[in-house]
Amino acid sequence: MKILWLTWKDKKHPLAGGAEVVNEELAKRLALGGHEVLFVVGGFVGGEVEETRDGFRIVRLGNRFTTYWKTYRYYKKHLRGWPDLVVDEMNTIPYFARFYVKERNIMFVHQLCRKIWFYQIIFPLSFVGYLLEPIYLWMLRKNKVITVSESTQKDLVRFGFKVENISIISEGIELEPVQDLSTIVKYDKPTVLALGSIRAMKRTGHIVKAFEIAKRSMLDLELVLAGDATDPYGQKVLQMIKESPYKDSIRYEGKVSKERKVELIQKSHILCVTSVKEGWGLVVAEANSQGTPAIVYNVDGLRDAVKNNETGLVCDQNTPQGLAEKIVQLLQNQRFYESMRNNSWKWSREINFENSHNQFKELIK
Repeated sequence: MKILWLTWKDKKHPLAGGAEVVNEELAKRLALGGHEVLFVVGGFVGGEVEETRDGFRIVRLGNRFTTYWKTYRYYKKHLRGWPDLVVDEMNTIPYFARFYVKERNIMFVHQLCRKIWFYQIIFPLSFVGYLLEPIYLWMLRKNKVITVSESTQKDLVRFGFKVENISIISEGIELEPVQDLSTIVKYDKPTVLALGSIRAMKRTGHIVKAFEIAKRSMLDLELVLAGDATDPYGQKVLQMIKESPYKDSIRYEGKVSKERKVELIQKSHILCVTSVKEGWGLVVAEANSQGTPAIVYNVDGLRDAVKNNETGLVCDQNTPQGLAEKIVQLLQNQRFYESMRNNSWKWSREINFENSHNQFKELIK
């Protein structure tokens, strides 16, 4: 098939995250299977207008906000009649492809963003986005949808989509699970890891506060943060660290390479994730694959990525105090901790892009 894939960023975009890993891993495998895949995405400073990699093509149009209109015009001028299938990936805002493409089309939805508007967009634009999301979801409710978690499926049903029109595929991870947990050497001191861009919707500050609370019970506890902190929220978190009474036990590594990321995941004892919402907790599965269990907030996407009390812990309360209690509970019970490590590692081996691709491939037929 010829597949046109619409989404506002690709994996090279400065704001790229887990969703871009997923769609490009799927596209790479589709291309290997003989399909022709074209991404039309938003541009960014320094990004080439056109690029080919891993067997698929990328065309970058406009920026974060103008890409929707420019994509519509580009389709009308250059692509009408070309694709056999159009994938409208909703990453905050959909492309509304069903209203102008003549070809078969499907939506690919990682998460809905209603709660996130107030964390990532300034007022009053955040309020406008919050009000508009239910309206445009209602307009698209007859679409067939592929998503990656039961949480997002339930969200879509809440806004008028029929459950029989929503298919869930498994996630995949780029990291290869370690062959043997006994080969992994942890830091000498119990270490909490916060990994990923330090943005408001990630609530990284909650992890710093939780660490400070847990540190009172575990004097040798350490905290490592890795991720871009150029965002204003990121700067606030760095200031929190400077003012922390336990700043000597906190290390900020900045944005790290893939190799360093793997090293940090392997050496740390637990990963903490406190996002407002996720499509699916990809970083949780990555940590699990390297022998590190996770403690997460009880929110959409994260609760899907953790089997509570089996592969990790889901907080009873989404607060620094609630997170701190779970940190102490897990790290002070060695038998419980080793059970979590082993279970999460075994589960991570089931989460791979081959399964994800096979499910996606069957659905788009």
